[in-house]
Amino acid sequence: MIAILGAGSLGRLWAAKLPAGQVAFVPRPEQSVEPLAYHFRPLQGPEVSVQIPWLTDVQSPSLLVVTTKAGDTLNALTPLLSQLPESTPIVLFQNGLGSQQRVAETWPHRPILAATTTEGANRPGDGLTVHAGQGETWIGALTPAGEAQLSKTVFTLAKSGLSIQAESDILNRLWQKLVINAGINAFTAILNCPNGEILNHSFYQQWIDPLCHEISELLSASSQPPRAPTALREAIEAVARKTAANTSSMRADRLAGRPTEIDFINGYLARLGAKHGIDTPVNQMLINQVKQLDRPS
Repeated sequence: MIAILGAGSLGRLWAAKLPAGQVAFVPRPEQSVEPLAYHFRPLQGPEVSVQIPWLTDVQSPSLLVVTTKAGDTLNALTPLLSQLPESTPIVLFQNGLGSQQRVAETWPHRPILAATTTEGANRPGDGLTVHAGQGETWIGALTPAGEAQLSKTVFTLAKSGLSIQAESDILNRLWQKLVINAGINAFTAILNCPNGEILNHSFYQQWIDPLCHEISELLSASSQPPRAPTALREAIEAVARKTAANTSSMRADRLAGRPTEIDFINGYLARLGAKHGIDTPVNQMLINQVKQLDRPS
């Protein structure tokens, strides 16, 4: 049995794609015993009805997939892991950086793995989950015990039919996605527009180059492969154009009135800057503006 902690868009995508009868959602306190039912619209073919049961106390999952928001992950895992065998692999699918390291540092002897994915999923309504874009998923170990479970975990998740690959340097993969998210998500939330529309907006054009200079310095200070600010901007804008009509997760959170993950994207970069003595005024400006949006009016 594969357990999924987090029944948002990504969690529901995995639940729908994994073999029927082999997956269950981890229940919240006082959760109804009725299965979680929703419609799933795949990339090809008709919509299907999906019913995913809730994990029971007597079930011991062979794998735990965690698709909670970054800020919720540690608190969501803490009560659950007291009931989970220490040998159960845990795969973290969080945006940004920081939350994954906290989990690995809290449970260093458990098999902790991190994943990054470009699969697109959204929920235009509570009863519908849409597989909005085909992508790739990379999985790598954060702890020695995770390294021993990597091949088996990739094999298990590949039963979904999604493209899954093992990654020996998952931190580098997470950094690559962090760079893109740092250069797109906050702008889309502040400007309240799809990804592609930021490119022609004066606010983006004013701040993207100094932002890329900050990120370039932080990459070098973090022992990541160096990348010039111009190369970073090109990579960010290539993704913005490729996903021009998409709504970023941060804009989606803003529109739904949920807290954003800014603390684990630009916020992670600002904390890293403070650690290394690198000024990050543009990252801090973006953080402040997004947090103003997070506050209830």
